Amino acid sequence: MFSKNPLRKRQRIGSIIGIIIGIIIYIILPLKQTENFLSLGPLNTGHEGLSCNACHTDAKGNLVQQLQSNIAYTFGMRKTKADFGTENVDNKKCLECHDRPNDRHPTHRFLEPRFKEAIANINATECETCHREHNDTRIVLKDAAFCVNCHYDLEVKNDPIDTPHEELIANEQWNTCLQCHDFHGNHIYKVAEKMKDTIPLEKIQAYLKGGVDPFSSKKKHLPLSEEEWLKIKKKYSTK
Repeated sequence: MFSKNPLRKRQRIGSIIGIIIGIIIYIILPLKQTENFLSLGPLNTGHEGLSCNACHTDAKGNLVQQLQSNIAYTFGMRKTKADFGTENVDNKKCLECHDRPNDRHPTHRFLEPRFKEAIANINATECETCHREHNDTRIVLKDAAFCVNCHYDLEVKNDPIDTPHEELIANEQWNTCLQCHDFHGNHIYKVAEKMKDTIPLEKIQAYLKGGVDPFSSKKKHLPLSEEEWLKIKKKYSTK
């Protein structure tokens, strides 16, 4: 029997409306059609066809277990945080699709003590420093001069280029590095021996923003497709 108290009546109506809205949200948000509304921004170059689940996979355990784990972490009874809702998108997640044994600059390499000063300027230990997602681009850095952080004292023996590296470094022409060198070393192409034959800086800058690949369409190691990754995940997942 309903109370004649108008305040209680409004409270019940508000509760019912809240429950209905909650159920609708619970049903609608997981749908494929709603992904664009949930995204923090447009996907980066090469990721346009991926679903949210390709990167934002479900975290281990149920909601209660995740809460218990994080409460335990807060009070010092657990050494690490537990992912809540979905797994954290970190280097491990990126390398599940982009692992390359030939990588010239693997992220783990920058954990060496000799790179301490360099990563204070540009944290190359994290993929997202350059490839931060949901920015509708390929590289989020403003320019292509980041090589200076590690190669400021570079010396090249038997220098093959007609404008010596020593001269380029002395003139602080760090934007020219990518005109010859593919950062990850995964493209198959012939490196120019004359500056006039290098890739124009304008094309490099357009490439970093998500444009056409000026190095080569051929690569030594291709990233996994979402379908390939899901098959591997399903094969090795524990039930």
